[in-house]
Amino acid sequence: MIDSYPLLRPWLFSLDPEQAHTLTLSNLDRAQRWGLLRCLVEQPAADPRGLCGITFPNPVGLAAGLDKDGKHIDALASLGFGFLEIGTVTPKPQTGNPKPRMFRLPQAQAIINRMGFNNDGVEACVKRVRSSAYWQNGGIVGINIGKNASTPIENAASDYVTAMEAVYEVASYITVNISSPNTQNLRALQGDEMLRALLGSLHLAREALSDKHGVRKPLFLKIAPDLDQGDIKLIADLLLEFKIDAVIATNTTIARDAVQGLEFGQEAGGLSGYPVRIASTEVVRSLKQYLGNAIPIIGVGGILSGKDAEEKMDTGASLVQLYSGLIYRGPKLIAECAAALKSNLHALKSLFDTETAFHIVQFC
Repeated sequence: MIDSYPLLRPWLFSLDPEQAHTLTLSNLDRAQRWGLLRCLVEQPAADPRGLCGITFPNPVGLAAGLDKDGKHIDALASLGFGFLEIGTVTPKPQTGNPKPRMFRLPQAQAIINRMGFNNDGVEACVKRVRSSAYWQNGGIVGINIGKNASTPIENAASDYVTAMEAVYEVASYITVNISSPNTQNLRALQGDEMLRALLGSLHLAREALSDKHGVRKPLFLKIAPDLDQGDIKLIADLLLEFKIDAVIATNTTIARDAVQGLEFGQEAGGLSGYPVRIASTEVVRSLKQYLGNAIPIIGVGGILSGKDAEEKMDTGASLVQLYSGLIYRGPKLIAECAAALKSNLHALKSLFDTETAFHIVQFC
Protein backbone atom coordinates (compact mmCIF):
# COMPACT_ATOMS: atom_id res chain seq x y z
CA MET A 1 0.00 0.00 0.00
CA ILE A 2 1.43 3.39 -1.02
CA ASP A 3 2.16 5.79 1.85
CA SER A 4 1.15 9.23 0.57
CA TYR A 5 1.81 11.12 3.81
CA PRO A 6 5.49 11.91 3.06
CA LEU A 7 4.26 13.72 -0.07
CA LEU A 8 1.67 15.74 1.88
CA ARG A 9 3.80 16.59 4.89
CA PRO A 10 5.91 19.38 3.34
CA TRP A 11 2.75 21.21 2.33
CA LEU A 12 1.14 20.71 5.75
CA PHE A 13 4.33 21.87 7.46
CA SER A 14 4.23 25.07 5.40
CA LEU A 15 0.99 25.99 7.20
CA ASP A 16 0.50 27.25 10.74
CA PRO A 17 0.47 24.11 12.95
CA GLU A 18 -3.00 24.69 14.35
CA GLN A 19 -4.37 25.47 10.89
CA ALA A 20 -2.76 22.30 9.51
CA HIS A 21 -4.23 20.31 12.38
CA THR A 22 -7.76 21.54 11.66
CA LEU A 23 -7.41 21.07 7.91
CA THR A 24 -6.06 17.55 8.23
CA LEU A 25 -8.89 16.42 10.49
CA SER A 26 -11.51 18.02 8.20
CA ASN A 27 -10.07 16.17 5.21
CA LEU A 28 -9.96 12.93 7.17
CA ASP A 29 -13.66 13.36 7.93
CA ARG A 30 -14.35 13.88 4.24
CA ALA A 31 -12.33 10.83 3.21
CA GLN A 32 -14.08 8.73 5.83
CA ARG A 33 -17.54 9.80 4.62
CA TRP A 34 -16.54 8.82 1.07
CA GLY A 35 -15.35 5.42 2.29
CA LEU A 36 -11.75 6.06 1.26
CA LEU A 37 -9.80 5.78 4.50
CA ARG A 38 -9.94 2.03 4.93
CA CYS A 39 -8.79 1.68 1.33
CA LEU A 40 -5.94 4.18 1.66
CA VAL A 41 -4.66 3.28 5.13
CA GLU A 42 -3.19 -0.07 6.11
CA GLN A 43 -5.33 -1.71 8.77
CA PRO A 44 -3.56 -3.53 11.63
CA ALA A 45 -4.17 -7.21 12.12
CA ALA A 46 -6.40 -8.17 15.03
CA ASP A 47 -4.37 -8.46 18.22
CA PRO A 48 -6.81 -8.28 21.16
CA ARG A 49 -5.51 -7.32 24.59
CA GLY A 50 -7.58 -7.52 27.78
CA LEU A 51 -7.21 -4.68 30.25
CA CYS A 52 -9.50 -3.47 33.05
CA GLY A 53 -12.46 -5.46 31.78
CA ILE A 54 -12.12 -4.08 28.25
CA THR A 55 -10.94 -6.05 25.23
CA PHE A 56 -8.88 -3.74 23.03
CA PRO A 57 -8.82 -4.92 19.36
CA ASN A 58 -5.15 -3.99 19.18
CA PRO A 59 -2.80 -2.32 21.69
CA VAL A 60 -2.24 0.97 19.78
CA GLY A 61 -4.48 3.87 20.77
CA LEU A 62 -4.87 7.55 20.06
CA ALA A 63 -3.65 9.79 22.87
CA ALA A 64 -5.78 12.63 24.19
CA GLY A 65 -5.26 16.06 22.69
CA LEU A 66 -5.60 15.36 18.99
CA ASP A 67 -9.42 15.27 19.06
CA LYS A 68 -10.31 17.42 22.05
CA ASP A 69 -14.06 17.55 21.40
CA GLY A 70 -14.84 14.20 19.82
CA LYS A 71 -15.55 15.84 16.47
CA HIS A 72 -13.60 13.31 14.38
CA ILE A 73 -14.21 9.96 16.08
CA ASP A 74 -15.33 7.96 13.05
CA ALA A 75 -12.53 9.23 10.82
CA LEU A 76 -9.82 8.56 13.39
CA ALA A 77 -11.21 5.11 14.15
CA SER A 78 -10.90 4.27 10.44
CA LEU A 79 -7.12 4.69 10.66
CA GLY A 80 -6.83 1.41 12.56
CA PHE A 81 -6.50 2.43 16.19
CA GLY A 82 -7.45 -0.16 18.79
CA PHE A 83 -8.99 2.59 20.90
CA LEU A 84 -9.42 6.36 20.98
CA GLU A 85 -8.98 8.78 23.86
CA ILE A 86 -10.61 12.16 23.32
CA GLY A 87 -10.36 15.38 25.31
CA THR A 88 -9.23 16.95 27.50
CA VAL A 89 -12.76 18.21 28.16
CA THR A 90 -13.79 20.50 31.00
CA PRO A 91 -17.19 21.08 32.66
CA LYS A 92 -17.66 24.44 30.92
CA PRO A 93 -16.53 25.49 27.43
CA GLN A 94 -13.34 27.51 27.26
CA THR A 95 -11.26 29.05 24.48
CA GLY A 96 -7.85 28.09 25.82
CA ASN A 97 -4.73 30.18 25.61
CA PRO A 98 -4.08 32.96 23.07
CA LYS A 99 -2.71 32.05 19.64
CA PRO A 100 -0.13 31.14 18.47
CA ARG A 101 -0.06 28.21 20.87
CA MET A 102 1.37 25.31 18.86
CA PHE A 103 4.88 25.07 17.40
CA ARG A 104 6.72 22.43 15.38
CA LEU A 105 10.39 21.63 15.92
CA PRO A 106 11.14 19.38 12.93
CA GLN A 107 14.86 19.02 13.71
CA ALA A 108 13.88 17.28 16.95
CA GLN A 109 10.69 15.62 15.67
CA ALA A 110 8.89 17.51 18.39
CA ILE A 111 5.94 19.78 19.09
CA ILE A 112 5.42 22.41 21.76
CA ASN A 113 1.84 23.29 22.62
CA ARG A 114 0.19 25.52 25.17
CA MET A 115 -3.39 25.00 24.02
CA GLY A 116 -4.85 25.30 27.51
CA PHE A 117 -7.72 22.78 27.36
CA ASN A 118 -9.59 24.61 24.60
CA ASN A 119 -12.87 22.73 24.19
CA ASP A 120 -16.63 23.09 23.76
CA GLY A 121 -17.43 21.72 27.19
CA VAL A 122 -18.23 18.23 28.38
CA GLU A 123 -21.91 18.15 27.39
CA ALA A 124 -21.12 18.91 23.73
CA CYS A 125 -18.48 16.19 23.74
CA VAL A 126 -20.85 13.59 25.16
CA LYS A 127 -23.41 14.33 22.42
CA ARG A 128 -20.77 13.84 19.73
CA VAL A 129 -19.63 10.53 21.22
CA ARG A 130 -23.21 9.27 21.29
CA SER A 131 -23.74 10.24 17.64
CA SER A 132 -20.59 8.53 16.34
CA ALA A 133 -20.99 5.24 14.49
CA TYR A 134 -17.78 3.95 16.08
CA TRP A 135 -19.17 4.31 19.61
CA GLN A 136 -22.60 2.98 18.60
CA ASN A 137 -20.91 -0.13 17.18
CA GLY A 138 -18.98 -0.81 20.38
CA GLY A 139 -15.75 1.06 19.67
CA ILE A 140 -13.61 1.95 22.69
CA VAL A 141 -13.72 5.67 23.49
CA GLY A 142 -11.89 6.90 26.56
CA ILE A 143 -12.68 10.43 27.69
CA ASN A 144 -9.97 12.57 29.26
CA ILE A 145 -11.26 15.12 31.79
CA GLY A 146 -9.78 18.25 33.36
CA LYS A 147 -10.65 21.36 35.30
CA ASN A 148 -11.62 24.76 33.91
CA ALA A 149 -8.89 27.40 34.00
CA SER A 150 -11.17 29.72 35.98
CA THR A 151 -11.68 27.16 38.77
CA PRO A 152 -9.32 27.72 41.72
CA ILE A 153 -6.97 24.81 42.22
CA GLU A 154 -8.39 24.18 45.71
CA ASN A 155 -11.79 23.52 44.06
CA ALA A 156 -10.40 21.30 41.30
CA ALA A 157 -12.01 18.13 42.64
CA SER A 158 -15.46 19.59 42.05
CA ASP A 159 -14.70 20.11 38.35
CA TYR A 160 -13.34 16.59 37.94
CA VAL A 161 -16.34 15.05 39.65
CA THR A 162 -18.74 17.13 37.52
CA ALA A 163 -16.97 16.05 34.34
CA MET A 164 -16.89 12.41 35.41
CA GLU A 165 -20.60 12.44 36.13
CA ALA A 166 -21.27 13.89 32.68
CA VAL A 167 -19.19 11.37 30.72
CA TYR A 168 -19.83 8.29 32.84
CA GLU A 169 -22.53 6.69 30.70
CA VAL A 170 -20.71 7.02 27.37
CA ALA A 171 -17.02 6.63 28.27
CA SER A 172 -15.37 3.24 27.89
CA TYR A 173 -12.93 4.54 30.49
CA ILE A 174 -12.28 7.93 32.09
CA THR A 175 -8.84 9.53 32.31
CA VAL A 176 -8.09 12.17 34.94
CA ASN A 177 -5.59 14.65 33.52
CA ILE A 178 -3.57 16.29 36.29
CA SER A 179 -0.38 16.65 34.28
CA SER A 180 -0.85 19.24 31.56
CA PRO A 181 1.60 22.13 32.02
CA ASN A 182 -0.77 24.52 30.25
CA THR A 183 -3.34 25.13 32.99
CA GLN A 184 -1.98 27.19 35.85
CA ASN A 185 -1.11 25.15 38.98
CA LEU A 186 -2.63 21.95 37.53
CA ARG A 187 0.49 19.88 38.15
CA ALA A 188 0.26 20.78 41.84
CA LEU A 189 -2.47 18.12 41.92
CA GLN A 190 0.29 15.49 41.65
CA GLY A 191 1.46 16.37 45.18
CA ASP A 192 0.59 14.22 48.16
CA GLU A 193 -2.13 16.20 49.91
CA MET A 194 -3.92 17.50 46.82
CA LEU A 195 -3.74 14.19 44.93
CA ARG A 196 -5.04 12.27 47.94
CA ALA A 197 -7.99 14.66 48.23
CA LEU A 198 -8.73 14.51 44.49
CA LEU A 199 -8.56 10.73 44.25
CA GLY A 200 -10.66 10.40 47.39
CA SER A 201 -13.39 12.57 45.88
CA LEU A 202 -13.28 10.68 42.58
CA HIS A 203 -13.36 7.32 44.36
CA LEU A 204 -16.52 8.25 46.27
CA ALA A 205 -18.14 9.72 43.16
CA ARG A 206 -17.39 6.62 41.12
CA GLU A 207 -18.85 4.35 43.77
CA ALA A 208 -22.07 6.36 43.63
CA LEU A 209 -22.09 6.34 39.81
CA SER A 210 -21.43 2.59 39.75
CA ASP A 211 -24.47 2.00 41.96
CA LYS A 212 -26.61 4.38 39.92
CA HIS A 213 -25.74 2.95 36.50
CA GLY A 214 -25.04 -0.65 37.47
CA VAL A 215 -21.56 -0.61 35.91
CA ARG A 216 -18.13 0.31 37.23
CA LYS A 217 -16.26 2.31 34.60
CA PRO A 218 -12.45 2.11 34.68
CA LEU A 219 -10.69 5.21 35.98
CA PHE A 220 -7.20 6.09 34.71
CA LEU A 221 -4.74 8.76 35.86
CA LYS A 222 -2.40 10.59 33.45
CA ILE A 223 0.87 11.83 34.93
CA ALA A 224 3.82 13.98 33.87
CA PRO A 225 7.31 12.87 32.84
CA ASP A 226 8.88 15.55 35.07
CA LEU A 227 8.68 13.55 38.29
CA ASP A 228 11.43 12.30 40.58
CA GLN A 229 11.44 8.84 42.13
CA GLY A 230 9.80 10.07 45.32
CA ASP A 231 6.93 11.57 43.32
CA ILE A 232 6.47 8.41 41.29
CA LYS A 233 6.48 6.20 44.39
CA LEU A 234 3.92 8.47 46.07
CA ILE A 235 1.65 8.36 43.02
CA ALA A 236 1.99 4.58 42.76
CA ASP A 237 0.99 4.17 46.41
CA LEU A 238 -2.06 6.41 45.95
CA LEU A 239 -3.10 4.58 42.78
CA LEU A 240 -3.20 1.37 44.81
CA GLU A 241 -4.90 2.97 47.79
CA PHE A 242 -7.75 4.47 45.77
CA LYS A 243 -8.11 1.52 43.37
CA ILE A 244 -7.34 3.49 40.22
CA ASP A 245 -7.54 1.05 37.33
CA ALA A 246 -4.60 2.17 35.16
CA VAL A 247 -2.00 4.91 34.81
CA ILE A 248 -1.04 6.72 31.60
CA ALA A 249 2.64 7.67 31.42
CA THR A 250 3.19 10.32 30.30
CA ASN A 251 1.99 13.77 29.33
CA THR A 252 4.25 16.43 27.78
CA THR A 253 7.40 17.73 29.43
CA ILE A 254 8.45 21.21 30.53
CA ALA A 255 12.14 20.28 30.08
CA ARG A 256 13.97 21.95 27.20
CA ASP A 257 17.43 20.36 27.25
CA ALA A 258 16.80 18.41 24.05
CA VAL A 259 15.69 21.45 22.04
CA GLN A 260 18.17 24.07 23.19
CA GLY A 261 19.06 26.42 20.36
CA LEU A 262 16.25 25.29 18.06
CA GLU A 263 13.69 27.70 16.66
CA PHE A 264 10.70 27.79 19.04
CA GLY A 265 12.66 25.66 21.52
CA GLN A 266 12.07 28.09 24.37
CA GLU A 267 8.36 28.64 23.75
CA ALA A 268 6.23 28.04 26.84
CA GLY A 269 4.11 24.91 26.91
CA GLY A 270 4.43 21.16 26.88
CA LEU A 271 7.09 19.53 24.70
CA SER A 272 6.06 16.27 23.03
CA GLY A 273 7.51 14.01 20.38
CA TYR A 274 10.87 12.30 20.29
CA PRO A 275 12.58 14.41 23.01
CA VAL A 276 10.18 13.09 25.67
CA ARG A 277 10.76 9.42 24.75
CA ILE A 278 13.45 8.61 27.29
CA ALA A 279 11.83 10.46 30.21
CA SER A 280 8.47 8.88 29.49
CA THR A 281 9.96 5.41 29.22
CA GLU A 282 11.81 5.84 32.52
CA VAL A 283 8.55 6.78 34.25
CA VAL A 284 6.97 3.62 32.81
CA ARG A 285 9.92 1.61 34.10
CA SER A 286 9.67 3.12 37.59
CA LEU A 287 5.92 2.65 37.79
CA LYS A 288 6.34 -0.99 36.84
CA GLN A 289 8.89 -1.39 39.61
CA TYR A 290 6.48 0.03 42.20
CA LEU A 291 3.21 -1.40 40.87
CA GLY A 292 4.25 -4.77 39.51
CA ASN A 293 1.20 -6.33 37.88
CA ALA A 294 -1.27 -4.69 40.28
CA ILE A 295 -2.14 -1.77 37.99
CA PRO A 296 -1.48 -1.68 34.23
CA ILE A 297 0.46 1.12 32.56
CA ILE A 298 -0.31 2.78 29.23
CA GLY A 299 2.84 4.13 27.60
CA VAL A 300 2.80 7.35 25.60
CA GLY A 301 5.51 9.83 24.69
CA GLY A 302 8.02 9.92 21.86
CA ILE A 303 6.77 6.91 19.91
CA LEU A 304 7.85 7.48 16.30
CA SER A 305 8.48 3.88 15.26
CA GLY A 306 7.48 0.34 16.00
CA LYS A 307 10.74 -0.05 17.90
CA ASP A 308 9.75 2.86 20.18
CA ALA A 309 6.41 1.16 20.89
CA GLU A 310 8.22 -2.07 21.74
CA GLU A 311 10.47 -0.13 24.13
CA LYS A 312 7.42 1.05 26.07
CA MET A 313 6.09 -2.50 26.27
CA ASP A 314 9.45 -3.97 27.24
CA THR A 315 9.73 -1.57 30.19
CA GLY A 316 6.25 -2.30 31.53
CA ALA A 317 3.44 -0.85 29.40
CA SER A 318 0.41 -2.93 28.45
CA LEU A 319 -0.90 -0.56 25.74
CA VAL A 320 0.57 2.44 23.93
CA GLN A 321 -0.85 5.71 22.61
CA LEU A 322 0.27 7.95 19.75
CA TYR A 323 -0.04 11.64 18.97
CA SER A 324 3.04 13.63 17.93
CA GLY A 325 4.44 10.65 16.04
CA LEU A 326 1.41 10.84 13.76
CA ILE A 327 2.34 14.42 12.84
CA TYR A 328 5.79 13.32 11.72
CA ARG A 329 5.09 9.82 10.38
CA GLY A 330 1.43 9.84 9.39
CA PRO A 331 -1.15 7.02 9.75
CA LYS A 332 1.35 4.36 8.66
CA LEU A 333 2.81 4.58 12.17
CA ILE A 334 -0.31 2.95 13.64
CA ALA A 335 0.02 -0.27 11.65
CA GLU A 336 3.80 -0.28 12.13
CA CYS A 337 3.46 -0.11 15.92
CA ALA A 338 0.67 -2.69 15.95
CA ALA A 339 2.80 -5.10 13.89
CA ALA A 340 5.79 -4.58 16.19
CA LEU A 341 3.70 -5.24 19.29
CA LYS A 342 2.13 -8.33 17.74
CA SER A 343 5.65 -9.60 17.15
CA ASN A 344 6.46 -8.61 20.72
CA LEU A 345 3.67 -10.87 21.97
CA HIS A 346 4.92 -13.68 19.74
CA ALA A 347 8.34 -13.26 21.31
CA LEU A 348 6.79 -13.69 24.75
CA LYS A 349 5.05 -16.83 23.56
CA SER A 350 8.39 -18.24 22.45
CA LEU A 351 9.73 -17.75 25.99
CA PHE A 352 6.61 -18.84 27.88
CA ASP A 353 3.66 -21.10 27.22
CA THR A 354 0.75 -19.43 25.42
CA GLU A 355 -1.41 -19.04 28.51
CA THR A 356 1.38 -17.41 30.54
CA ALA A 357 2.20 -15.01 27.71
CA PHE A 358 -1.45 -14.00 27.43
CA HIS A 359 -1.63 -13.26 31.13
CA ILE A 360 1.45 -11.05 30.92
CA VAL A 361 -0.67 -8.65 28.80
CA GLN A 362 -3.92 -9.34 30.68
CA PHE A 363 -4.66 -7.18 33.73
CA CYS A 364 -7.53 -6.21 36.03
